[in-house]
Amino acid sequence: MSESIYWTRVPCGGHKRPVPKGGTYGKPVLHDVIQLMFAQSLQPVTEERAGCHCGTLRVLNSCWVSEDSTYKFFEIILIDPFRKAIRRKPDTQWITKPVHKLRKMERLTSADHESHGLGQFYHTIGGFHYAE
Repeated sequence: MSESIYWTRVPCGGHKRPVPKGGTYGKPVLHDVIQLMFAQSLQPVTEERAGCHCGTLRVLNSCWVSEDSTYKFFEIILIDPFRKAIRRKPDTQWITKPVHKLRKMERLTSADHESHGLGQFYHTIGGFHYAE
């Protein structure tokens, strides 16, 4: 098998700010303890985790599968760059180069492009294509 498909899950929702004894001091804007949100979207996080777990495989892409009240589930496509079928096929030959070794960490997958504000019509985070 030159391609593998992994299902991963990540807990959705925010997290609590660690405050000693629940005390928040200072301005009221800093009193927000409950609803802290992660800066990166959840899909690239699962891509990084799957890529680190399967060290020799390279992350090609991922997609959303389902979610319940606690978790979001994603399907991640991983490719083995050392298989001869991948190395010989011109369509998939590009992923065998050493530049693409850490695609997941360098934000080169499509989920990273959308959340990072890169690519066509992603010049701004809002995605308005007139703004440059």
